[in-house]
Amino acid sequence: MLKIGVLGAGHLGKIHLNCIKHIERYDLVGFFDPAEETAQQVEEELKVKRFDSVDALIDAVDVVDIVTPTIRHFECASKALRKRKHVFIEKPIVATPEEANALKKLADEAGVKVQVGHVERFNPAFIAAEPFIGEPLFIEAHRLALFNPRGTDVPVVLDLMVHDLDILLTIVKSPVSHISASGVSIVSPTPDITNVRIEFENGAVANLTASRLSMKNMRKTRIFQQGAYITVDFLDKKAEIFRIHDEVDESNPLSTTITLADGSEKQITFEMPEIHPINAIQTELESFYDAIVHNTTPAVTIDDGINVLKLAYRILDSVNESIAKVKK
Repeated sequence: MLKIGVLGAGHLGKIHLNCIKHIERYDLVGFFDPAEETAQQVEEELKVKRFDSVDALIDAVDVVDIVTPTIRHFECASKALRKRKHVFIEKPIVATPEEANALKKLADEAGVKVQVGHVERFNPAFIAAEPFIGEPLFIEAHRLALFNPRGTDVPVVLDLMVHDLDILLTIVKSPVSHISASGVSIVSPTPDITNVRIEFENGAVANLTASRLSMKNMRKTRIFQQGAYITVDFLDKKAEIFRIHDEVDESNPLSTTITLADGSEKQITFEMPEIHPINAIQTELESFYDAIVHNTTPAVTIDDGINVLKLAYRILDSVNESIAKVKK
């Protein structure tokens, strides 16, 4: 059994604490949060030991789960790595690419496991759809959220879009060749709405939109590839697969036959892969346990987290360039 402690007991930190309490393979030693009122409330509500410092908690555990504000990720993770503790760290991995490079060096020197909390990899809808994804040619993602002051300390690209950037880099196995982005700051100092077009060297194109000022929540991705169209609804946990076949099978009730301009016929079939309900956060934390115990590669590596962060910053640079042009 691995001893684990949580740094940060805010909204997401409490979710992590509750999830860990249901993972028998972990021994939840305690948590630390610098906010006195929050720490006291969580200690009483969850009946979990409260530590009085980051260092005290790190010294008491084998695994450190970092769920602090992004600006403190590097400080907490670097302390844990210097003491050779395994680290699970929420997205985005750290605040800047420079911090990411420094953290990577510390992780390599420590020789421990690091996993990044890009939780949509564990979304049951994505898990169900992933076997059908081959070589995407066009990806369209919308991640829209009702306004919540939590998270507005960073641009929407780092707050929301990073989820879709991780999925994008997971399914498109090609370097990024060009980025064109725009964004608007409405209620916070940094962009609250951002749209980006990302082109890859293999010809794939992605169009991503993230907003934290929407009238409704939406987390939907559409994937187009040769002979197939796939939709993944990360919010409602649904996946739909449309495939095109050269041969027509009229016995399939979930199909439509179309006639092309040259007179040839093709069949479009529809299916909804079975969704197996899971707690994505609990599952990712369980997967990290397995990676540590069995000495395997974590499901979302430190390199994955760094690649997402660096792409996010390229998008932010493009957004800033477009804003500067408008102001001229």
